[in-house]
Amino acid sequence: PLHGMLARVTRSALPCAAQALRPAQAGTARFMSTDKLKKTLVYDEHVKAGGQMVDFADYAMPVQYKDSEKAQSIIDSVKHVRSKAGLFDVSHMCSIRWRGKDAIAFLESVTVADIKGLPMGFGSLSVIPNEQGGIIDDTMITKTSDEKGDHIYQVVNAGCAPKDLKHFDEQLGKFGGDVSMEVQWDNRGLYALQGPEAKNVIQRMNPSFDFKKMPFGQAANMELDGMKCFVARCGYTGEDGFEIFVPEENAVKLWQKLMEQPEVYPSGLGARDTLRLEAGLCLYGHDIDHTTTPTMAGLSWTVGKARRADGAAPFLGSDIILPQVKEGAKSVKEMRVGLIPEGAPAREGAEITLESGEVVGRVTSGAVSPILKHNISMGYIKRPHNKSGNNVMVKVRGKSKPAKVVKMPFVPTKYYKPE
Repeated sequence: PLHGMLARVTRSALPCAAQALRPAQAGTARFMSTDKLKKTLVYDEHVKAGGQMVDFADYAMPVQYKDSEKAQSIIDSVKHVRSKAGLFDVSHMCSIRWRGKDAIAFLESVTVADIKGLPMGFGSLSVIPNEQGGIIDDTMITKTSDEKGDHIYQVVNAGCAPKDLKHFDEQLGKFGGDVSMEVQWDNRGLYALQGPEAKNVIQRMNPSFDFKKMPFGQAANMELDGMKCFVARCGYTGEDGFEIFVPEENAVKLWQKLMEQPEVYPSGLGARDTLRLEAGLCLYGHDIDHTTTPTMAGLSWTVGKARRADGAAPFLGSDIILPQVKEGAKSVKEMRVGLIPEGAPAREGAEITLESGEVVGRVTSGAVSPILKHNISMGYIKRPHNKSGNNVMVKVRGKSKPAKVVKMPFVPTKYYKPE
């Protein structure tokens, strides 16, 4: 048995990404020299494809592609993902495999997920809370198995990974039990194949697996074109799609094979950010942070029903989070909302006011939607002004422009369910 105070961490994969992409904020790309930045295993493939490389969480990542056969503008790339299939390199994100008989108990102490009740081979979005009920990071958690046995596979954001890993180490020291943490980061490829044609591409690469029976949220170990992979039907675009974990030895080969498929075009950070905003999905460090509770963010659904039951094992911040989940919106002062502003796009930091000039909120994300062909924004508004249909004002470049509070997603999601 493992010593209760020890977590085995695979450090070969741990040159940590910076917590900040801007000073003190995660999720923003910076144009600068990439010479000193960390590189994913397919960095050279990005460059060959005309990738415009930027600093994102201390990694050199493509914001878009230019001057190559499959290069597209950010707007065209968004449209391509919504109509065909886009391939994203998300290898800068950090993968963790939790093993040991107490792994589920430990993870349930540091997340809001009902992992015990999660079916084998399925995953779910969750959050990592702090003691104040705020969100340290959002995360994907999947119950799976491999040649070493049953375990929990987790993915955390690149910009948050160093603080997440430090947090987990600290909590392991207090936990005591049979649980080990295996970090897999720069020694594997992690790709997101997103869009309505993704299923056809992946089916060609594994004809023996029936993807028609695989719902969104399910994952399986399989071979793609003869290469061993871990494939989850998930993604952060609002489209059907897959995230593919591939060991280092085949990372480049698999990327090249996926890029050979006629439906597949490479997609960068610019398209990814617009796609997730259209889908009403949060970007950590902008739409959620350590001061945001799940209820404020509209993420109460991530708190598993079993975690809310009387007598359920507590998790960090549960004394704050659970009463808010039970009482709903009336328990918090402000809520995350969607906005459709007129005029220039309302971006992060813009004040939301009433016609009287009273400040009632702030914008956390904003863009022009290539699909809807109008502005969309996300932000927080004080109750009761957060109700859908309400008219507010947004200050952009010193001028107040009308905006309407709307429900999200802005673009309908297309998560796959078998018939």
